[in-house]
Amino acid sequence: MDMKAFRLDGKVALVTGAVYGIGFAIAEAYAEAGAKIAFNCRSEEARQKGLAAYKEKGIDALGYVADVTKEDEVKAMVADIEEKLGGIDILVNNAGIIKRIPMTDMSVEEFRQVVDIDLNAPFIVSKAVIPGMIKKGHGKIINICSMMSELGRETVSAYAAAKGGLKMLTRNICSEYGEYNIQCNGIGPGYIATPQTAPLREIQPDGSRHPFDQFIIAKTPAARWGTPEDLQGPAVFLASDASNFVNGHILYVDGGILAYIGKQPG
Repeated sequence: MDMKAFRLDGKVALVTGAVYGIGFAIAEAYAEAGAKIAFNCRSEEARQKGLAAYKEKGIDALGYVADVTKEDEVKAMVADIEEKLGGIDILVNNAGIIKRIPMTDMSVEEFRQVVDIDLNAPFIVSKAVIPGMIKKGHGKIINICSMMSELGRETVSAYAAAKGGLKMLTRNICSEYGEYNIQCNGIGPGYIATPQTAPLREIQPDGSRHPFDQFIIAKTPAARWGTPEDLQGPAVFLASDASNFVNGHILYVDGGILAYIGKQPG
């Protein structure tokens, strides 16, 4: 096998919400594999932080202030990337939020906000880049799904609904545009140690681990939280020519949670 198939030399990658955490780790891996990087965020302050973080890693990235739920802003960003870097070869729909609120306490507006960012935005950004991918004759779209694409849990009704929808959007993009040599796949992270999940890992006043932290360790065969770096290899694979016949697939990177029923009590 030609290992060059895993390289991304000269490819243009747009990773949404990639100022830190999972998105940043994926963009960093793409840059190391030879890709040119663009990212977006929702404020100039975040953009500057992102640019500084990429520069520290030796990456010359393009950063944009663009709301991925606003089609006009997305179109303008994509057009500028195409002008400055060339047509987009790789899109990672990473931007997302979660609101941990019991369903009956959650407002309709809060539910809609989560669905808008976690499901509608990937539709909007994918719609913006697919015509260019068709023109180039190839493309890779990677949606950051979740174990909640498969499972339910208390307090995450909006997030689970959106991520379940994103799984099916992934399969439908595959179905609709596979004939144009566009592969659309998803990555389903398990519980990843990021700033977003930090409150769930806080040490308690008595020195014990957070109850949810204990729960996750017990439910994960790997017996640990994942790291953003754990997602880099899978993300590079799905963005590379090595995965050209992989389409409509959700690759769960969860330390084995979805395969595990849990230990017997007692």
